[in-house]
Amino acid sequence: MAKATFPTVDKCTSIGREQHTVVADMDGTLLRGRWWDSGAPFLAPCNPLAGLLYYFVSESAGIQVLVFATFAGMKVSDIESVARAVLPKFYSSDLHPETWRVFSACGKRCVLTANPTIMVEAFLKDVLGADLVLGTKIATYKGRATGLVCKPGILVGKNKADALEKAFGETQPDIGLGDRDTDALFMSLCKEAFIVPPQPEVKPVTMDKLPKQIIFHDGRLVQKPTPLIALLTILWIPIGFLLACLRIATGVLLPMPLVYYAFIALGVRVTIKGTPPPQAKKSIAQSGVLFVCSHRTLLDPIFLSIALGRAIPSMTYSISRLSEIISPIKTFRLNRDRAKDASMIKKLLDEGDLAICPEGTTCREPFLLRFSALFAELTDQLVPVAMVNRMSLFHGTTARGWKGMDPFYFFMNPSPAYEVTFLKKLPLELTCSAGKSSHEVANYIQRVIAATLSYECTSFTRKDKYRALAGNDGTVVEKPYLKANKVMGC
Repeated sequence: MAKATFPTVDKCTSIGREQHTVVADMDGTLLRGRWWDSGAPFLAPCNPLAGLLYYFVSESAGIQVLVFATFAGMKVSDIESVARAVLPKFYSSDLHPETWRVFSACGKRCVLTANPTIMVEAFLKDVLGADLVLGTKIATYKGRATGLVCKPGILVGKNKADALEKAFGETQPDIGLGDRDTDALFMSLCKEAFIVPPQPEVKPVTMDKLPKQIIFHDGRLVQKPTPLIALLTILWIPIGFLLACLRIATGVLLPMPLVYYAFIALGVRVTIKGTPPPQAKKSIAQSGVLFVCSHRTLLDPIFLSIALGRAIPSMTYSISRLSEIISPIKTFRLNRDRAKDASMIKKLLDEGDLAICPEGTTCREPFLLRFSALFAELTDQLVPVAMVNRMSLFHGTTARGWKGMDPFYFFMNPSPAYEVTFLKKLPLELTCSAGKSSHEVANYIQRVIAATLSYECTSFTRKDKYRALAGNDGTVVEKPYLKANKVMGC
């Protein structure tokens, strides 16, 4: 038996392993939990059958049921997008500390897993730095997964050992890491082997210990879908959607000064900090204030208006027609043409106050994307606004899919919260009128907002830029983030 043969992973030294090769299982080894323990809503009906097959027939048969239920009929492109944009968030929060200590210390890293390669390869290579991923290959037909698997089948037991021998030939890996008896076959092919015992109480590796930070990600679920969370989510969806419709209707139909109190009555918490400037006076031709906001959801300008008690028009890069229709404030689309956008912003500021989110896209993590500098050239009346929100079940942002549903998902949370912090108006000596460049002004405001929120600043910016770095799914895991006290260049 594997557990009786191999020492536990805590006995493995991680010093001087830079030239060594490690081969590790994934579920239960690199990760504390296992794929079928996630309790994803659509897998819940299959879990009992999969469990019976897994424990009483074969490990392979149980996993095959879950593979079929998960992938049958799905587009391969969709699976790949989810694997890059959604799953790394949940995988990263479940790393086993002892396994990661050994795995990260080795110069060459290989992962042997029963998971479909298409589902885990992006996370293992891009985030954990794996050099080789050997997993189950799913069968496809005309760009869609059939739910079946290719030969030799699910990568467990002997199939793992065969895959390892085929990949390494006569070369013997230095360290083998596994967590169950069937891993003994591939572990015995390594010079050293260590078992990872089940330790549900062990704390996962913190995100700051990862070699690459996950700056931006997709997906609607805030929490990992454990069985309990999955059940509560399913039960809440019909209630939450009706509640979201009521909250949105309230924001659209009521006068802005009353929306604050109506939202509180409907469970939407709004916290206002700082002192906003008075409204610009048209009678004396006073130019409007440009509120420069951090960008968390499409609702940022609306909650800014709620905090001010008056509707503030907003510049947008791209929102759906539905969002424009239901918006209680005026929205103006930027054309990404510098001259046209500058002319439009100047005209709107002559008419009154205006809101803009110079990051250009939303980010859920505690980071600020780089600010576009155009706004700093157009006015000296600049008020930074730090926006932050809290959601418990659903994210109100998405990088893929129909963004018109973003407000609905935000308001579907049982008690969503928004915090709006008005910072001091930018002193004249820090504006372009005093000789500062627009980039210096934009970077300064970014740092001030980041310091208020205890966020990090990054050099990533609008959608067209980050897509060029990481594809069309919105995931950015390419570069190390930059500290908030470092000035960002253009």
